[in-house]
Amino acid sequence: MIVYPHCKINLGLHVVRKRKDLFHDIETVFYPIFWKDILEVNEGIKDAFDMKISGLSISGSLQSNLIYRAWQLIKSDHQLPPIQVHLHKLLPMGAGLGGGSSDAAFMLNLLNSKFNLGISVQKLKEYAAQLGSDCPFFIESRPCLATGRGEILTPIAMDLSSYHIVIVMPNNISVGTADAYSWVTPQQPITSISEIIQLPISDWRNYLINDFETPIIKHYPRIGEIKNQLYEAGAHYASMSGSGAAVFGIFDKGNLLDFNFEGCKVWKGN
Repeated sequence: MIVYPHCKINLGLHVVRKRKDLFHDIETVFYPIFWKDILEVNEGIKDAFDMKISGLSISGSLQSNLIYRAWQLIKSDHQLPPIQVHLHKLLPMGAGLGGGSSDAAFMLNLLNSKFNLGISVQKLKEYAAQLGSDCPFFIESRPCLATGRGEILTPIAMDLSSYHIVIVMPNNISVGTADAYSWVTPQQPITSISEIIQLPISDWRNYLINDFETPIIKHYPRIGEIKNQLYEAGAHYASMSGSGAAVFGIFDKGNLLDFNFEGCKVWKGN
């Protein structure tokens, strides 16, 4: 069975407070974007879990890989045969696009479907929350207001399919989540993102803020340069996604121009 884990962008992001468990409460909107990895699972013949990775290289041990950890969670409660996994990695890491979280959530869904486990959506989200704060979003992958650590999801009516979205990821910048949180000062927002996104997209530039942007741009000025380039090219709205380093712009379809971002990966789609 083959699935295609996709990424997300953050429309605004408020870091509201630091919690006693040392995580942070946030407020953001997750919006699905269909830049994808490729994940295949087949039944194996000997080892319980065998994994091959192609495409972009992934650092770290097998035991730290979110796909492996997703398999472990399911296996702890359900009988599974030996499996062979192949991940073809296309989504950049350290981008704020949630690619690793998506891989993990799609693995949970895939195992549930392939082996007819009958796990409910709610239970899948509970598994996903153990893997990462934004993992539960990818279980259903629909636009949501995310609060708490990012795992409390409220579906919202939002459709950006009439626009082009361009994502630019600088090749030599990868922002660590722990670093990003250490550079930001939590504060209660004056206006909720759920209210701001009701405004016309052309007004988002003035009100829809990612709290990570200012401190991260101080460390990585190239991110700010990319954001300015997107506005100069005619974007209605441009922002860093999550804790970076990817930057996206929302454009009218008829006004989409050719882009030349040297030293960057560029994705264009709805």
